[in-house]
Amino acid sequence: MSPLQKILGGTLIAIMALAAVFLSHQKAHERMGKPGIKNLPIPGKINCDLILPASLPGYLSENLTNIEKTLGDFLPADTSFQVRDYRAADGFSVELSVVLMGSDRTSIHRPEFCLPGQGWEIDNELTSVQQISMNAPLPYQLPVNRLISTKELEDAGGKSQTVRGIYVYWFVDGTHITEKAWKWKVWYIPRDLMLNGVLERWAYVSLFSSCFPGQEEATFERMKQVITTAVPQFQLVPRADSRN
Repeated sequence: MSPLQKILGGTLIAIMALAAVFLSHQKAHERMGKPGIKNLPIPGKINCDLILPASLPGYLSENLTNIEKTLGDFLPADTSFQVRDYRAADGFSVELSVVLMGSDRTSIHRPEFCLPGQGWEIDNELTSVQQISMNAPLPYQLPVNRLISTKELEDAGGKSQTVRGIYVYWFVDGTHITEKAWKWKVWYIPRDLMLNGVLERWAYVSLFSSCFPGQEEATFERMKQVITTAVPQFQLVPRADSRN
């Protein structure tokens, strides 16, 4: 081995050792961030009871969390989640769900994997980022992903019919909102850990509604109305004083 190779090898070993010490120090002093979702702590646990609105004007609401409890079988033990269905008198319904990570960010799964697993075929050409105008707690634009998918179902008479699924989602922690999965995973989490020693607790907020072909835009408009009404009741970001 040449002297240069020995120097490079020694330098690499030193860098790896320093990195190991740094990561060990960070882990020992790591603390959990505050969620960006209203919640009630559960004594002795990192899990929370997430608080979604029990009612919305013009809608009847049902808590589906217990019905969807099998979801918890596929999530890390320190994950918190809540699911509610909101149904209008004319039959329109939308399902709202929130998944809050604990110390394990694998709590949050990409819908590009989950939806096909439920038989929905995503139309990638119609997938887009939308900006929803919010008025509370202050005027701002909420960035969301909108996925449109298709599924073949059988009606009561056994006849096949095409159904469209509208899926809207975004991510929020105690300070930030983003529609980009990569941004919170490879930017915000590592940055906040390195600078502040804080593992931010990101939440994955999603809404789903189905309709017949040709009704996609009308359905999305109604989902936007639910979002502008419901989100200020459970999402803590942005905060009313954040413009100061």
